[in-house]
Amino acid sequence: MENLRNLEDFKLDVLKEVGNIGSGNAATALSRLLNKPIDMGVPKVQMLPFEEIADKVGGDEQLVVAVFFRVEGEAPGNLFFILQPQAAKSLLSRLANIPSDDEDSFNEMEHSALSEIGNILAGSYLSSLADFTRLSMYPTVPALALDMAGAILSYGLLQFGQMGDAALLIDTSFLEGQNQIEGQFFLIPDPESFGKIFRSLGVPMNDD
Repeated sequence: MENLRNLEDFKLDVLKEVGNIGSGNAATALSRLLNKPIDMGVPKVQMLPFEEIADKVGGDEQLVVAVFFRVEGEAPGNLFFILQPQAAKSLLSRLANIPSDDEDSFNEMEHSALSEIGNILAGSYLSSLADFTRLSMYPTVPALALDMAGAILSYGLLQFGQMGDAALLIDTSFLEGQNQIEGQFFLIPDPESFGKIFRSLGVPMNDD
């Protein structure tokens, strides 16, 4: 994929900075929401082909919790914040002080808390990317699902048609003492959005 090679040549420096600034802003916003200090690890940022997304979260049949957003604005796309169910429960109990008595399902309060955490992350990362690209990008109201990774990704395809052929992955980690809770944040721009984002970041395109 030529676009991915161009981005690799660019060394992902700008996108790594997007991840760093987005994580910092998210930690600040979450600290205010939860009224307690929230630390986030230095995010790992990479581009990967669309077909490898499910592998990153354990495969098509891996049960995951996902917060889904449609990205609107000048560079539309799809956005997923994905956690293993156990990680989602740990996030809720350790950071939001929401205990759970059922490891196999999520109640209304848990749904609401996870959606709000995902919303803060989405807003922080997209705001950071928008600042660098000077493109308008903002998330819709979040939708939360507990399902197999392949089914969740297919939902995005069914709802909004052909997705882009690559995704921006930001490995996100929340820290509490010696405990680390990990999740993955995927931004999948629509096909026509890639050119806008790359050009705005100064990455040469193969059709220029």
